[in-house]
Amino acid sequence: MSLEIVILAAGQGTRMRSALPKVLHPVAGNSMLGHVIHSARQLDPQRIHVVIGHGADAVRERLAADDLNFVLQDKQLGTGHAVAQAVPFITADTVLILYGDVPLIEVETLQRLLKHVAPQQLGLLTVELDDPTGYGRIVRNADGQVTAIVEQKDANEAQRTITEGNTGILAVPAERLGDWMSRLSNNNAQGEYYLTDVIAMAVADGLVVATEQPLDAMEVQGANDRRQLAELERHYQLRAARCLMAQGVTLRDPSRFDVRGDVSVGRDVVIDINVILEGKVVIEDDVVIGPNCVIKDSTLRKGVVIKANSHLDGAVMGEGSDAGPFARLRPGSVLEARAHVGNFVELKNAHLGEGAKAGHLTYLGDAEVGARTNIGAGTITCNYDGANKWKTVLGDDVFIGSNNSLVAPVDISSGATTAAGSTLTQNVDKDQLAVGRARQRNIDGWKRPEKIKKP
Repeated sequence: MSLEIVILAAGQGTRMRSALPKVLHPVAGNSMLGHVIHSARQLDPQRIHVVIGHGADAVRERLAADDLNFVLQDKQLGTGHAVAQAVPFITADTVLILYGDVPLIEVETLQRLLKHVAPQQLGLLTVELDDPTGYGRIVRNADGQVTAIVEQKDANEAQRTITEGNTGILAVPAERLGDWMSRLSNNNAQGEYYLTDVIAMAVADGLVVATEQPLDAMEVQGANDRRQLAELERHYQLRAARCLMAQGVTLRDPSRFDVRGDVSVGRDVVIDINVILEGKVVIEDDVVIGPNCVIKDSTLRKGVVIKANSHLDGAVMGEGSDAGPFARLRPGSVLEARAHVGNFVELKNAHLGEGAKAGHLTYLGDAEVGARTNIGAGTITCNYDGANKWKTVLGDDVFIGSNNSLVAPVDISSGATTAAGSTLTQNVDKDQLAVGRARQRNIDGWKRPEKIKKP
């Protein structure tokens, strides 16, 4: 049975008090709408129709893709009106309707819902709530069959005591949808065309309304303000933390940990507090990550140690290598096995060979560092001449003295040594000692300047 999905994403979100369209507000580093689209894609639909309105250009620009059909709702006249805008584009057998501000919906829940759809039956996702205020109520007859959905503002006193709420998510036979949309009325307290009225129409047409419920009520929680957005964020993070712990990760405090991307992990990984994992991160067995680290789009091989307050972006750390505390590895940084980067060391497009070391207070940019080479404190590669970047190449077993400035392009061959305080502008051959500093002079009788007294 073919499937198309309609995602309603036209709302303004006035309670967000933001120039950003509501559905573009982020949860775990991705927009709420982006999360919904990601879940929708996993259902393998023929097409995904995104109904947009407020901030339409921004939504298109942020999320444009070949499998998305953006449908404009010029006037926001209700959820039924929004779905009606997408109906002319639908050719599949089944239509699933989702919401761009409900980002935690699980694919497994939607799969269970879709199983209820048949020519004479539709699937409705409902939720049991301790406090259903604000939700449409599911009205059932004496036999427990759904007969209608009544919105909060239209519900009578008895209906408001119902605790089964409408999530708005439903799956319907496509051939019925156009007819139902054409029969919608805005004769209600809000003066809007409610999608929920489809349920009463379906019952009147002799269809069965089959219901399904999420395993977790937070799956269907939307965000209308910053408080609700924060609740979704924390729930997402706790869910991600539980998933990682089930795979063999020790989290020192799951409530102080954030995933903002796609993370794969090995066994016996230990992650301390306030760690943020962004983008695509690969963490192999026995990795230890200290507190307050940010790791983005990076790969950590077996046995890597990241010490406190380090920042990795686009880095690859080889087996048994370590970095930090307070290390910064920028895009293109590669550490081979057992290489070491210490405190206040920054790498950018730099490759450190096996066992190479840069212990402290160093910047290596556009550099190739050989195996077992040692970089002294205060060393920098002068890789930029104001217009072009140049490369520094250090061979194996090189010893770079403290406070060196390596003016690229420069090549220091294997086994060479450079004296502390040197500025090197020429290549150094194998096993040479390079001294690139002014000759010291000691001046007798030197008088320090004295502070001039103010009148």
